[in-house]
Amino acid sequence: MLIHTRGIVFRSLKYGETSVIADIFTEEKGLRSFIGGGVRTAKARMPYGLFQPMMVVDMIAYFREEDAHLNRLRELRAAEVFSGIPFDIRRGAVAMFMAEICRKSIHPGEENPELFEFLLQTLRRLDSATEPIANLHLHFLLQLSGHLGFQPQNELEGEVFFDLKEGVFESVPPLHSLYLEPQQAMPLLELMHIPLENCHEVQLTRAERKSLLNALLQFYQLHVPGFSEMNTPDILEMVLE
Repeated sequence: MLIHTRGIVFRSLKYGETSVIADIFTEEKGLRSFIGGGVRTAKARMPYGLFQPMMVVDMIAYFREEDAHLNRLRELRAAEVFSGIPFDIRRGAVAMFMAEICRKSIHPGEENPELFEFLLQTLRRLDSATEPIANLHLHFLLQLSGHLGFQPQNELEGEVFFDLKEGVFESVPPLHSLYLEPQQAMPLLELMHIPLENCHEVQLTRAERKSLLNALLQFYQLHVPGFSEMNTPDILEMVLE
C-alpha cells in the first residue's frame, strides 16, 4: 500500500553504504520505521538533511500494517522550513531533547493525529519564539504527558504536594519518598495551566529548573513502561543556561 502523509523524524541510523533507517511519527499511521535508500549520496533524491531529529517532512512510502515491518520511503521533502532550530544551538538542543523524549515514550503503531498536531505546534513555537525558551521543555513534558494519558491531576486549592507515583496533587505528603514539596509543586502547577506562548513567565532559577526537570523525568520513568535513561538533559542544561 502506498501512503502519503506528513511525519516528524525522531531518529535516524546509517544503514549500509548510503541508506538510513528512520523512526518517523506519521500523522496517518503513528510511529513507524522506514528505510531511505541512497540518501547519503551527492545526487540523492531525498537529502540526508531531512532525516535530522524533529524535521517535519512530507512523505510517500510503501507501507505494510505490521508494526515490526520496515517500510520503504519513495519520496521525502520538507513540510516545514525552520529558520531558528537548525541555526540556534539553544533551540536545536531543545528539539533534540524533544526527539529523545518522544522516542522513549511514544510506542510504534499508535495513530494519534492530535499528538502529531501538538508536536508540530510546539516545534513551530520553538522555532519562532522571541521570548526566552528556558521553560519550554518543561511545559512540553507536562503537556505531552496529557497526550500519553498520565498528566498530573489537581482539584485542590492552596499549597499542595505532588505524588510522582500516583500522578496527583495532595494536601499532605504521601507515605513514600517520591513526591515534590509545595515549593516545587506550585511552579509545576503554573506550567501545567499556562499557555505555551506564556510559559517563560513562570519564574524559575537555574537550580529550580534543573530540579523540576529531574522530577519530571522521574515521573516519566514511573509512568512510561521501559523508559530508559536520557542522554540530552546535560546538554540542554549547559546551552540553556
